[in-house]
Amino acid sequence: MKSALVSVTMVTHNSGAFIGRCLDAVFRQEYESLELIVVDNASQDESRRVLAQYRDRIRLIENDRNDGFAAAQNQAIAASHGEWILTLNPDVLLQSSFIACLVKAGGLDARVGSVCGKLLRLRRDFAVPITPRIDSTGIYFTRGMRHFDRGWNEPDDGRFGHTEYVFGASAAAALYRREMIADVSVDDGFFDPDFFTYREDADVAWRAQLLGWRCIYAPQAVAHHVRRMVNGSRLGVPAILKMHSVKNRFLMRIKNITGDLCRRTWLPATARDLLVIGGCLFLEPSSLPAWWRVARCLPRAIANRRYIMKRRVASDEYLATWFHVRSRPLEPWISKAAERPGAADNQVAGSLLTEPR
Repeated sequence: MKSALVSVTMVTHNSGAFIGRCLDAVFRQEYESLELIVVDNASQDESRRVLAQYRDRIRLIENDRNDGFAAAQNQAIAASHGEWILTLNPDVLLQSSFIACLVKAGGLDARVGSVCGKLLRLRRDFAVPITPRIDSTGIYFTRGMRHFDRGWNEPDDGRFGHTEYVFGASAAAALYRREMIADVSVDDGFFDPDFFTYREDADVAWRAQLLGWRCIYAPQAVAHHVRRMVNGSRLGVPAILKMHSVKNRFLMRIKNITGDLCRRTWLPATARDLLVIGGCLFLEPSSLPAWWRVARCLPRAIANRRYIMKRRVASDEYLATWFHVRSRPLEPWISKAAERPGAADNQVAGSLLTEPR
């Protein structure tokens, strides 16, 4: 049986130091049914010269301005044809079995709309550190409405070794089912272009959970990632990215939070909000424009919220659990299928279709 087409979608902006090695790793994948779409956001470095060397193997879209990661990814997704979409950052280096492992895991549960693997840290020269450290094994939320990469900077010593459900996937290397993309997209697209960059993957993950989709973490899929936005530290991060981080924290909540979750988390969330506001006022005034941008984006955010909440299927109790746990085990029958070699059991996926999403 012919493998499902996977569309690899990439956004470049001054990514010349990484893009060649990233593309070479994609072309070395053991999964053969691939197409590759690259959107370049007006790079001023050697990115376009490097991309020109791959023109016969990729579809290249060249923007005349930097439209941001979210909008450019929407462009690439709209130009793609695959049953699965792999969003991939140019600073990620995939191991040869990465895509095949993600697609296999996605077939374990018909309700799975996204799949993530184990991302390990990588130095800026694309050298693997002597002591392996984790970059991400999925994303999770805290009761303070903060989201983090699960396992970030922990040693890769066998932990996070089980296939399991997580809240969402890091868009640095996330596999999305096209059916889910169509289901959760709003008028502005799959990723919210108002986010520009940063937190857009957490916003998608939250929206997908509200609409009944799941995310699976597959530890057999391994890649390496050069992280430029380091968890827990804002030192060395460009001011524009820090501003977008503040803005998107509030836009994401305006769009996705439910009344029940707000009641459960208002105290830690408010405490964190006060810290963010104080930090902007006294330590990081360059982020103050975030509030004006939130106000400007507010009408669209409210309209999107109405659309999302009208179609919401997840219960209050289910959503609340995701704000104090980092993963959930697979159902026993799915766990057994994940341990077996070869393709997933079709009867497993078929039986899940009869359950409400």
